[in-house]
Amino acid sequence: MAVVFSLSQCNSNGGDKGDKCCNDTKCCQNSGDKCNNNSQCCQTSDNQVIKAIMERRSIRKYKDTPVEHEKLATIVKCGINAPSGINKQPWEIRVVESQELINQVNEVYKKANPDIMEKDPSFKNMFRNAPNLICVATAQGGNLDCGLLGENMMLAAQSMGLGTCCLGGPVRFIKDNADAKFFLEKLGFSEGYDLIYILAIGYPDESPDAKPRDESKVKYIK
Repeated sequence: MAVVFSLSQCNSNGGDKGDKCCNDTKCCQNSGDKCNNNSQCCQTSDNQVIKAIMERRSIRKYKDTPVEHEKLATIVKCGINAPSGINKQPWEIRVVESQELINQVNEVYKKANPDIMEKDPSFKNMFRNAPNLICVATAQGGNLDCGLLGENMMLAAQSMGLGTCCLGGPVRFIKDNADAKFFLEKLGFSEGYDLIYILAIGYPDESPDAKPRDESKVKYIK
C-alpha cells in the first residue's frame, strides 16, 4: 500500500528509499504498479484506513456471487456511524438482496433501451451488473450527511474485499419512468424522503487503475 506525498519529499533518485521509481522521477504506487503520471512519490504504510482509501476504485464489473447478508449488515452499520449535522442522521437505507426485484426493474430498463445488449454485450443489469444494491434516501437538506454515510460504506466494503460504485443514472431512470415506480414502492421510504443515490456492491471482476488526482487544487495556509 502506498501513501502519497508531494514530489518535494522525494529523494534525488525520485522516491523514498525502498520505492520502485521511474527514471523520470515518477514513482510507482506499489512495486508492481505502472508509474503514475502526476509526479507523485510514495512510501509504504501499514495503516489499514489509508490502505482502504488509497486502493478503493469504482467497480463496474462484478461477479454473479451475491454478497453475504452479514457483510452487508456490517457495511451498513459502518455507514450509519458516519457523522451528521447535530446528529440528525437524515437518511434512510434500503439494502436490496432480492434478485427478483433487481431483475424486475431491469426488465423495464431493457424495454426502454432495446439496443442495450448491442451497445454493451456484457450487460446484465442497469446497476453495473452488481448483485446487490444499497439505496440511500434523505429528507431535504441531508445530501452532505448522506455523502459521508456513503463514503463510510464504500470504504468498509473495500476493506472486506468488495467493490462498489455510486450510481445516479439508475436513480433518474427509476424516478422518470412510470413503469419503474414500483421499485420505489418496494423500497418503502418514509414520506418526505427522496432516493438520491444507489451503491452497486459485489465481488469485483476487474481491477481498474487509479485515475490521476489534481494536487494543485490543494493549498496549505500557514
